[in-house]
Amino acid sequence: MKKILHLDKNHESLINQLNDLGFTNHEDYISSKLAIEAKISDYDGLIIRSRFTIDKQFLNAATNLKFIGRVGAGLENIDCDYAESKGIELFNAPEGNRNAVGEHTLGMLLSLFNKLNKADKEVRQGKWLREDNRGIELDGKTVGLIGYGNMGKTFAKKLRGFDVEVLCYDIKHNVGDENAKQVSLKELQNRADVLSLHTPQTALTTNMVDEAFINAFSKPFWLINTARGKSVVTSDLVSALKSGKILGAGLDVLEYEKASFENLFKDISSQKCHLERSREVNRGGLDSARPDIKQDNLPKAFRYLIQSENVLLTPHVAGWTVESKEKLAQTIVGKIKKFVIARS
Repeated sequence: MKKILHLDKNHESLINQLNDLGFTNHEDYISSKLAIEAKISDYDGLIIRSRFTIDKQFLNAATNLKFIGRVGAGLENIDCDYAESKGIELFNAPEGNRNAVGEHTLGMLLSLFNKLNKADKEVRQGKWLREDNRGIELDGKTVGLIGYGNMGKTFAKKLRGFDVEVLCYDIKHNVGDENAKQVSLKELQNRADVLSLHTPQTALTTNMVDEAFINAFSKPFWLINTARGKSVVTSDLVSALKSGKILGAGLDVLEYEKASFENLFKDISSQKCHLERSREVNRGGLDSARPDIKQDNLPKAFRYLIQSENVLLTPHVAGWTVESKEKLAQTIVGKIKKFVIARS
C-alpha cells in the first residue's frame, strides 16, 4: 500500500503521520467526482469527510482501493455493503468528536431551558424583560436518549453533574451503563421530558421523528438533534411546536442539508436555495446577510423555525471544535496504522 488520495482538508497531522507510515499522500480538493473516478484506480487509500457520495460507480473505478477513512462519525455517504463486498476496509472516527458533540448537546439544552438566545437578542435591542425570560431547571427532569453509542454515552456522562434521570433506547441490547438505564421505546416516550437523538442515518432512523412518533410521548417534551437532520420530519416538528407538544427544539442538523453537509439546502423541486456556512449569515438576519436569499424561497417549515424563539439552530457544528479536528485525524491515523500492521 503506497498512495492515499485526500478529498477534503483535515488537520495537518493526518497527512504528516501518514507520511511517517510510508504513504505517499496526494490532495485533490477541487476536482469533480468524475475526474476523481478517472484516477482513483491509482490509489490504495482514500480519505474523505463528506464531499460526495462513494457509490457503486465510484467503487467500481477504485480497482486498487484497500481502505477508506472517513474523518467523521457516520458512513452514510458510502455504499458500505458494496465496499465491503469488494474487500475495502472502512474506517470512521466517532471517538474523535464524541466529546464535542456531548458538550454541544448539553449547551443547547441549557440554552433552551434558560432562553439564552432570546434574552441575548432582547438585551442587544435595549429590552430588559426579566420575567419574560424566566428559565426552567434541568434538575428533576428525565432525559431520554435514542441511540446509545459514542455520542449518546458521552452526553449521558456530561449529565452526571445534574440531578436527572437518564434513559436510553437502542436497537442493540445491553448497552445501558451507570450513566443511563436502557428501556423500551414505549417507556422512554412515557417518561421523558427531554429527547436527544444520537443515531446514525439509516433506513430505520430516516423520518423517525414524525407525527405519530411525537404524539406517542405522554407529555410535552424538548427535542435536541445533534445527529442527522433526516431523522426529523420538519413539518411534523413545526406542527408539534405550534401545538405545544414539543416545548422547544435545539437543532444542529436539518432535514434540508445536502449530503455533503457543506451547504444547508439540497434543491427542493424548482427552488435553488443555498445558505452559505459563512460568518455573514445570521449577522443581520437572512435577508440582510444575503440579499439574494429571500425567506419566501425557503421551505415553509424552515421559515417557522428561524422565526421561533424556542428553537435554537446551529450549522452542523456539534462535533466541529478545534480539539475534535485533531482528535478525528488522530483516530483515523490510528486505525490505518492498525490495518497496516495487521496486513504486514
